[in-house]
Amino acid sequence: MEARNEHTEYMGADLPEENKKAATSLPEMDFTVGSIPAHLIKFSIPLFAGNLLQTLYNTVDAIWVGKFLGAEALAAVSVSFPIIFVLLSMVVGMTMATTVLVGQYKGAGDMLMVKKTINTSLFFLTLLAVAVSAIGIIFHRPILEMMNTPANLIDPASGYMNIFFSGLIFMFAYNTLSAILRGLGDSRTPLVFLFYSTVINIILDPLFIFGYGPLPRMGVNGVALATVISQGVSFYLAARYLNRKNHILTLRASEIKYDGDLVKRIIKIGLPAGIQQTVVALGGTAIMAVVNSFGPLVVAAWGAASKIDSFSFMPSMSLGLAASSLSAQNIGAQKYDRVKEVMKWGSLLSIAISGLVTIAVFAFPGELLALFTSDPVLVAEGAGILKILGVSYIPFGLLWVSNGILRGAGNTLVPMIISIFSLWGLRVPLAYYLANFTPLKSTGIWVAISSSMIISSALSLAYYYSGYWKKTNKNIA
Repeated sequence: MEARNEHTEYMGADLPEENKKAATSLPEMDFTVGSIPAHLIKFSIPLFAGNLLQTLYNTVDAIWVGKFLGAEALAAVSVSFPIIFVLLSMVVGMTMATTVLVGQYKGAGDMLMVKKTINTSLFFLTLLAVAVSAIGIIFHRPILEMMNTPANLIDPASGYMNIFFSGLIFMFAYNTLSAILRGLGDSRTPLVFLFYSTVINIILDPLFIFGYGPLPRMGVNGVALATVISQGVSFYLAARYLNRKNHILTLRASEIKYDGDLVKRIIKIGLPAGIQQTVVALGGTAIMAVVNSFGPLVVAAWGAASKIDSFSFMPSMSLGLAASSLSAQNIGAQKYDRVKEVMKWGSLLSIAISGLVTIAVFAFPGELLALFTSDPVLVAEGAGILKILGVSYIPFGLLWVSNGILRGAGNTLVPMIISIFSLWGLRVPLAYYLANFTPLKSTGIWVAISSSMIISSALSLAYYYSGYWKKTNKNIA
């Protein structure tokens, strides 16, 4: 696509007049001009706050479950997440493709194609979300059994996932809108609705877990129901807001149509990203199976430590998402020198932040884990996990930045290959070997995870600095 290309046709008609007006007055950022570090910081702060809220969402659930329902209930929720992640991964990859295409078309100044991409994405991703929900409801229990899940955890985990997958459409509707807004350069609006969702979830958790008034005591199932309701409310508020503001994302059923060419572009970019996410998720499932073999105590310790771990790389993940949006717009405008600046400043910021997080994890692991459990044995086990994983935080942060730029360029194939090698060539077999055939036992699992993250980071950085990715990304899609 030529930079600043002007389309005059949109599904047989011009872009609706109210959307033309809205497109010029939105809280979006033009990343093709101005200071790169300022853009990265300004754009990533709402993303970080959103990731913080999203993790807080899950953390509050874990605190309620771990503190008041016990280690077995916490373990049941923990074994559910790898399966959920596997089934969500392909759709997540497709939302990444939507962010890339929207960002590149916006960078090229083509708002008509932006609108067309939005409507096609909403149609296509809704169908995918429905399919994933059905698969999750039907097959999650056999998957739990294949993962060597302890027998006493299968029923509570199954009940949790049945409810979670039943409301999956709300999660994907919201996340699709958020992905599109990020491509447009707006990271603030999704944060508002995620805040509402988090507050609602915090309020509903104890009501459904313990039962008050006419509400029955639901235990772990109550956590899932609170999540589904809060996500549904968040999506409703977001859709209502966008419709009232006559945003370019205004949801009109008559405009949400299928465009075969755009779906092919979404699949071309999104399929490798989706496969990469699926490979990561399957790797997590395989690792969880190894963890499960050590019993509920190690499972619960891993569940608590992984919550802290998710906080640790959140700043770099936010920078990676910001780098993806910045690079997409600048590649759409064919300003490749600015993409180099994104890499430089993204890396410096990531190193600084990840370094501070690493220090905190090494200095206060017990205090952090005490948020989730008062069991001293669990705290000790979890502290050991965190210290081993902490070694990889800085390189893993750099991985987010380099992969973010590659995704912004629409190059998702090589990151997929690196993930497959890192996980299935290194992490899973190494974890199995160290845990079962060396004195390290369960400690070998965390060593394998940390080592594979460092190696995957080195490979991603080597590919970025080779410059080869530029040769295949001169045009959109």
